[in-house]
Amino acid sequence: MELKRVVVTGLGALTPIGNNIEEYWDGLVHGKSGGAPITYFDTEKFKTKFACEIKNFDFDAYFDRKEKRRLDRFAQYAMVASDEAIQDSSIDLNTVNKHRVGVIWGAGIGGLETFQEEVKNFANGDGTPRFNPFFIPKMIADIAPGNISIKHGFMGPNYTTVSACASSANAMIDALTYIRLGYSDVIVTGGSEAAVTQAGMGGFNAMHALSTRNENPQTASRPFDATRDGFVLGEGAGALVLEEYEHAKARGAKIYAEVIGGGMSSDAYHMTAPHPEGTGVVAVMENCLQNAGLKPEDVDAINTHGTSTPLGDVAELKAITKVFGEHAKDININSTKSMTGHLLGAAGAIEAIASILAMKHSLVPPTINHETADENIDSSLNLTLNKAQKREVNVAMSNTFGFGGHNACVLFKKLTE
Repeated sequence: MELKRVVVTGLGALTPIGNNIEEYWDGLVHGKSGGAPITYFDTEKFKTKFACEIKNFDFDAYFDRKEKRRLDRFAQYAMVASDEAIQDSSIDLNTVNKHRVGVIWGAGIGGLETFQEEVKNFANGDGTPRFNPFFIPKMIADIAPGNISIKHGFMGPNYTTVSACASSANAMIDALTYIRLGYSDVIVTGGSEAAVTQAGMGGFNAMHALSTRNENPQTASRPFDATRDGFVLGEGAGALVLEEYEHAKARGAKIYAEVIGGGMSSDAYHMTAPHPEGTGVVAVMENCLQNAGLKPEDVDAINTHGTSTPLGDVAELKAITKVFGEHAKDININSTKSMTGHLLGAAGAIEAIASILAMKHSLVPPTINHETADENIDSSLNLTLNKAQKREVNVAMSNTFGFGGHNACVLFKKLTE
């Protein structure tokens, strides 16, 4: 059977450097850092006292009190970003066939804050199981797409993908597949996460995964820099409306880009560490290129997973050199996590959006906070350091990897008739 073409017709974002698409893009191109001291709880006894939180968004104005009580922060973020993307797509909700509109969402953890607070309350009680009746429906990861579909009446495929930090990239690949095969006309996809909590920070600190650069949070996320010491935890959501090309064309939709392919692989190596030679990363990029029907030399830009960890950054760049050979030197490579921090299950979505906007504006956002070259990184690679670079981007790749060895890669292309 002939596969359908899939395009992006709507975008939405709620990030540590901008509360909508316009603000997010402005933050990216100006190298804005989202790192700041944590405001949600007392960090006196925590090794890491900072994160990339959502800032200056009035959730009380967006949700009524009853609605807010029923939604964990990760689900609130999902609702905000998906609403923006749906509005941006200009889909007529009164005429679209809602049986052919789905929601496939990513979340690495889900309602961690809800789980944390309910268990703390029980532990501090007398043993009587007094739990909030919203405990389970607030906590479960699949409640985000459930609420999105309920609000808009979308009756197509509806579920959550969970693959740690690769979750929303896997969601986008699933959405691409459903539309390609003709099962759906439109799918709202993306991901959200809200793990800046006592349990989240404490858990990642126990793994020695987080930066402890407490004296200067704004510069703590420093992918590819020799002095990097771990990732900076972020939170928020990214949403994309994927649509079958002819369906979008028929209604005169604005089209940002074509989703040309997706790839997946597993490291099959370690619970948290990447293979030092990046073998799984090599495989996922090769799988994605093959799925897209593209050659390595077709790729102009790569938004790396680039978490600012000592092992991960080196392994990914080794893999890029292996896959792209000499052409790797001609690619604009960057890591927008230097600005947003690591949004875990939402990372793939907001980074895909950054890739799409780089194509739209012919401008690649920088990798900020780079001061010291790492002798283990090939100095001939263009890592788009500290300043955005003008560049015609026709094909952009977005890499996302998760604990457990989950690798996902998505390719976007400027639309050609």
